[in-house]
Amino acid sequence: MTSIGGVEMVDWKLAVTTASRLARPGPEITREEAREVVAELRGHAVAAEEHVRAFTGMTTAAGHDTPVLVVDRPGWIEANVAGFRSLLKPLMTKMRARRGNGPGGMIAGAVGGKVTGVELGVLLSFLSSRVLGQYETFAPATRELPGAPDGGGRLLLVAPNIVHVERELGVDPHDFRLWVCLHEETHRTQFTAVPWLRDHLEAEIQAFLAETDVDAGTLLERLSDAVQAFTGGRRGESAEPSATGTATDTATAPETEPGTRSGAHAPEQDIDGRSLVDLVQTPAQREILARVTAVMSLLEGHADYVMDGVGPQIVPSVVEIREKFQRRRAAGANRLDQILRRLLGLDAKLRQYRDGERFVRAVVEEVGMEGFNRVWTSPNTLPTAAEITHPAEWIARVHRGPEA
Repeated sequence: MTSIGGVEMVDWKLAVTTASRLARPGPEITREEAREVVAELRGHAVAAEEHVRAFTGMTTAAGHDTPVLVVDRPGWIEANVAGFRSLLKPLMTKMRARRGNGPGGMIAGAVGGKVTGVELGVLLSFLSSRVLGQYETFAPATRELPGAPDGGGRLLLVAPNIVHVERELGVDPHDFRLWVCLHEETHRTQFTAVPWLRDHLEAEIQAFLAETDVDAGTLLERLSDAVQAFTGGRRGESAEPSATGTATDTATAPETEPGTRSGAHAPEQDIDGRSLVDLVQTPAQREILARVTAVMSLLEGHADYVMDGVGPQIVPSVVEIREKFQRRRAAGANRLDQILRRLLGLDAKLRQYRDGERFVRAVVEEVGMEGFNRVWTSPNTLPTAAEITHPAEWIARVHRGPEA
């Protein structure tokens, strides 16, 4: 937990240990069945790549290919902690400098780092059973979790969660696995075919973090709010652990947590209906977040559009899968899960699917796929937040403007 120049603000190793220990076990499956699932997901990822490229007209730029990894829940946790640690390093340095390197500051940092590590671990344990697949853009490569040659980029497919959902929905497992791979492979194609996209997003995120005006105590308080919502109690009250069942989801579409006990305290007044991100925003951050949200809406909507476009050609039961998955997504969740969704800002992710998909569909209908692909030309051709909800404005600017 120590590092050059002082103590880490987050005990990352403890976060991994806590999350892995608290993560719920996956569905019961034999060793042979597990091997078959892993092999099939790898094969589907390759097949999905070919279909996505043919449908979108996008191809991987030379030297920018990234690996596909099939992982379990602890593997997903380890990969995401590594990503958080890398991405948040400038913010942690800033907060450590503000705290100071005196004995008092170092002792407070040591205690706070452990507490924050546990808090982060609790949240990651919750999310680890809710992710079907994730394109991890910024995590550094390791021997256990290889990445792109430049140190970032890999597609994670979380096998136990995929198996759990296909069983719960009662759909054809082979079709469902390919369907999931279509969505996630679209994200992989977006970043491998558009090399500047990763650097652009990282620059925006770092600019957002550079504007963060919050001390370690405040950040810890916000994280504690999220954990208190998850465990069912407010700070200062005794909170019994929730009796939760297993739940799963895509990385950007929260679903229901079955079996959560009722009667938990709801801290709506404590957080005033806002997410963690909202609570630490400065005016400059709001402008940056609007740009990032527009890009994420584009990426998610594009993945949904491609999945719907390719799916009927290669997934025989796609209509059934889509209907059941959408019904599950729209069914909502119990009170406690709704609080956590809002606190983490996950409800906004659902809107990204809807708004982004409508944008892509409207643009393709107007100017075709080749015309839509002009969105990937440069950061200047990315849609603004206003253009995501008004596609005609993007078409007018990019296709009919003075430089078109």
